[in-house]
Amino acid sequence: MQTAPKGLRLHIGLFGRRNAGKSSLLNALVRQQVSIVSEVAGTTTDPVEKPMELLPLGPVLFIDTAGIDDTGALGQQRVQKTRQVFDRTDLAIVVVDAGRWDDFEDGILRELDQRHIPVIVAFNKSDLGKPVQAVQEKLRGSKTPLVETVATEPGGAADLREALIQSAPEEFLRAPPLVADLVPPGEMAVLVVPIDTEAPKGRLIVPQVQAIRDLLDGDAFCLVVKERELRDALGRLTRPPALVVTDSQAFLKVAADTPPDVKMTSFSILFARQKGDLNQFVEGATAIDRLRPGDRDLIAESCAHHPIGDDIGRVKIPRWLRQYVGGELRIDTTQGHDFPADLGQYRLVVHCGACMWNRREMLTRLAHCRRAGVPICNYGLTIAYTLGIFERALAPFPDALETYHRMKRS
Repeated sequence: MQTAPKGLRLHIGLFGRRNAGKSSLLNALVRQQVSIVSEVAGTTTDPVEKPMELLPLGPVLFIDTAGIDDTGALGQQRVQKTRQVFDRTDLAIVVVDAGRWDDFEDGILRELDQRHIPVIVAFNKSDLGKPVQAVQEKLRGSKTPLVETVATEPGGAADLREALIQSAPEEFLRAPPLVADLVPPGEMAVLVVPIDTEAPKGRLIVPQVQAIRDLLDGDAFCLVVKERELRDALGRLTRPPALVVTDSQAFLKVAADTPPDVKMTSFSILFARQKGDLNQFVEGATAIDRLRPGDRDLIAESCAHHPIGDDIGRVKIPRWLRQYVGGELRIDTTQGHDFPADLGQYRLVVHCGACMWNRREMLTRLAHCRRAGVPICNYGLTIAYTLGIFERALAPFPDALETYHRMKRS
């Protein structure tokens, strides 16, 4: 991997009316022509993503959106795509024609405030008009940063860049570790990496690469093996590793080959903790006991890979769930940023590790499930639960293990 994964980038969304200058402002921010600019309203139809390095923040992802005031059948589809971007925005820029502000802009700010998304208001085209004093005072009163920009002029976005640096969420600057806090400096983790038909040729997948980098950042060692070599590799070590991490699909074999006194978990469970709320996922896993034949469930994948014949989300997990339940289940599948607005028809949502996403989008889905009263679980936790090794897989996470015991007692 030669660039930072999308899921580790600060997601910065640009929102506003059609023709407010969002695309021009994005081009000025990144100093490239990444978005088509036209005087015709509605030129941007789908979200446009542009990754870049914004020092001192580091890797960011700008997302240019269609105007939320778009109309007509196609316009409503564009608005829906734009609203999906709210779910994954860490920091928002509301772009406004400098002399224009009414209930529409207030509505965008309310939506962002309800989602606890920090926001900057960019009064664009400030050479043509100035924001009214009352609007400026209202924004300052709510401590909303506001900048005046002229996207078409050199340096017209300099103040906005500075505001982005000052407004970055603190949790982004203090990103939680993936695995390094589970392996003390100077100790070793063994990473079990199956090489199958879904493994990308010539490289490792995102979770494996991120785990290796995180361990190195934590001054720990790591040994990478395939599942067939695990037993022999462990036998060659002079002292046991602090942790064994496996691809969830190899859980049973890895559990059999790992000594009981060595803690073991999966990449997917590590991402359940980093990207979401491990305790909520654990609570969701206990709902598997309440499933009955004929129930309808949802499997949600964050990436849009092409499924293979024995795909984990479409074949293996449904098979393990049906075996556990003892009957047929009706299972729907979604991919990417698509997610049902109405979850009431489902008894359980099973979500992938979301390694390609930022934390905010995963937390948004968790909140959506919580509001709907629908339990949500994660791939790795679901596999461990249905295979009978759930407590073993949670051993590295005492709080999550206690959540599981509490749920079983209730």
